[in-house]
Parts: sequence; C-alpha cells; structure tokens
Amino acid sequence: MIAPLIDIQHLSVRFDTDEGSFHAVDDVSFSIGRGESVGLVGESGCGKSVTALGITRLIPSPPGHISSGRILFDNMDLLLQKPAVLRQVRGAAISMIFQEPLSALSPLHRIGRQMVEGIRFHRDVSNKEAWAYAREWLSKVGLPDAEERMYAYPFQLSGGMQQRIMIAMALMLSPSLVIADEPTTALDVTTQAQIFSLIREMKQNDTSLLLITHDMGVVWEMCDRVSVMYASRIVESGSRQDVFNRPAHPYTTGLLAAIPRLSVDKTRLQAIPGQVPSPFDYPRGCHFQDRCEHVFDVCRENTPELRSVGEGHFAACFLYRGEDARNA
Repeated sequence: MIAPLIDIQHLSVRFDTDEGSFHAVDDVSFSIGRGESVGLVGESGCGKSVTALGITRLIPSPPGHISSGRILFDNMDLLLQKPAVLRQVRGAAISMIFQEPLSALSPLHRIGRQMVEGIRFHRDVSNKEAWAYAREWLSKVGLPDAEERMYAYPFQLSGGMQQRIMIAMALMLSPSLVIADEPTTALDVTTQAQIFSLIREMKQNDTSLLLITHDMGVVWEMCDRVSVMYASRIVESGSRQDVFNRPAHPYTTGLLAAIPRLSVDKTRLQAIPGQVPSPFDYPRGCHFQDRCEHVFDVCRENTPELRSVGEGHFAACFLYRGEDARNA
C-alpha cells in the first residue's frame, strides 16, 4: 500500500477560555493521497477550520493547543518539528487559502512586497524575477490590472480581490498540499470556475487538496473522497460516490436532503431538526443524538467509532453495530 502524502491520526484541539474548556476537534483521523482531493464538510462551527489550522500548526495559543495526535506529512510528524522547519514547510510544501484574507494579509505592506518576500524565501531567484512571477500569478487568478495591484495595500482592494491574491499566493509555489478553507466564498461564479480550473491543473502535477466547505455541489465537482464532520468529530468518510449516493450516517443523510433542488412541484427544503449542541456542553456519547431519529440507548452512553460500512466507506453510528449493541 502506498503511503499517503499526509496522515492525520487522532488529532484533538482544545481551547481554554474564561467561559470554560472544550474540544473544537476531537479525535479526528483521515489521510490524503498524492494528487487526491478530499472534501471536509459540515455545518459552521463543527471544527473544519480548526482542523486545518491544526495541520499547519497555526492554532492561536493561548487559548488553543493541540492536546493529542500525530500529523505525518511525507513521513515527518509536523507536531514534533521546530518553528524553523515549519516555516520551510508552510508555503512551499503545504499552503493554505484562508477563509478571511484580510486577516492573513499584512495591512502594512503592499501586495507585491508580500508576494515577492514569500517567493524569495523559498526560491533562489532575483527580486525582478520574483516580481514578474507574482504579477503573472495575479493575472492567472483573474485580477485585473495586475501590475497596479502589486503596489496596492490590502485595505485598498475589495474582499474578492483580496481572496484572489490569497489564492495566487497559495498556488504560486506549486505546493504538494493545498488546504483551501472556503476558497471562493467572496468570488463571483465566473471567477470561481477559473480558480477551480487552476486547482485541477495543479492536481495533474500530483498536488493534493483538502477542500473545506459547506457547498456540497463544489465537493461533488472537485473531490475524490469526502469526510463529514459534526460537532468536533468525523462521522462519515468515503468516496464521493459512496457518501453522496449511499450516505450511512443520519447527519450526512440530512445534509444531502437539505441541498436546494430545482423542482416543478416546489418541494420545501428539508431541515435537520434541533440545533447543534454548544461545544461547552456536548452530550455524552454521540454528539448527534438529540437530532437523530434513530437514537438508541447506547448512543446516549457511548461514543460510536468509525466503522466500515463498505469498501473504503466508514460511519460512526450504532446503526451498524447490530441489535445486541444497540440494545446494550
């Protein structure tokens, strides 16, 4: 079996606040192969973005810290590496497209300087060569008047322009892994298609993708495999076809049923009943128990582990443990 490019094993991220402590990510495991695209989906607040920040060791501390787990990237455990090694890995080998570009771009430096600095930190090129390369990438992501934008400060640009700059900075060094956290939220449909086309081109060169999104349509178009996250935990994972066509976890079923569809009979959208529990007060056992129509006594006492429900398809649900387990 070929080793994956990155293997996240039992990752847990804890936050300690004045209101109390909670796990934003709880025992999360998944892997991404070379050239593979994996979608991480779920409602806002379920822990998707914190998982991405954990992988890149960018969890704000305090109040957050990685409490357990391993992150093996090219057989190197990122959780054991010194800051100098991580700085070499970030940008060149692993790059991230942040959900909020203004928080990731320096407000004190012009766009051109920020891009050139990143290129020259990882590549042995002249300032002139780096400038030309950065300008070329701004054009690739559809930014008009790329040369002029190189001299702008982030606050002088719209949110959509800032996002395209972040995407250019993430892709321009041809990293092995791109982590994209809602990468096209602020972009129009035409630019979204252009960005995803660039990412597909990079996939042909064995670039891997972790796509964090709530847009199931984008996942279907872009991803080979899908991991579904709910209230800090992975509840289902499998191939795109298995998860979309044969959902095994009740939460996944609810997510797919809530996708808007064109219908002549004006069918109402289906909503998942109840609310996501507070991270300060997750229930014992399955976190989805209060919203699930199949809940058993065992769900309220024990935490379901991911269990095979088909070849390469896993679900954390007692529906697949047999009658004896459900009645325990």
